Amino acid sequence: MVSLVENKKGLHNNEVLEKYTSGIVLSGPEVKSVKAGRINLTGSYVDFIINQKTQKAEPWLLNCHISPYSKAGYSQKNYDPTRARKLLLNKKEISYLIGKANEKGLTILPVSVYIKNNLIKMDIAVAKGMKKIDKRDKIKKRDFERRKQRMLKQ
Repeated sequence: MVSLVENKKGLHNNEVLEKYTSGIVLSGPEVKSVKAGRINLTGSYVDFIINQKTQKAEPWLLNCHISPYSKAGYSQKNYDPTRARKLLLNKKEISYLIGKANEKGLTILPVSVYIKNNLIKMDIAVAKGMKKIDKRDKIKKRDFERRKQRMLKQ
């Protein structure tokens, strides 16, 4: 498992309640660009859009920026780097996440993108927004743990 990118800002601003692994539907040049690490998850989120044919809700990754692959040539002529991308999850996971997305104060965020068995996977999380006080407490605890480790090493 090779980690490509993490959503550090999303993890800092939100408290992760649950994590899920999903696949992501990408075009050929997008796959090469993601494997090169040219993906930005800042400000991206997961939303459910109803499919017109099946009348079922499907998870989509919105506002995720994947830079165009430089060697793709004309195949990416009218490329939109922030287009919506479909996520691949089980039916049970989709129905559970739809319920969580409708709850007040909860959102679904992409946490990390990595390669597993030569496939691009994405960890998504059900998250709750943190207040400024909570962030300060988190930083204080992290600093305390760091100091404690230094003292034990001496």
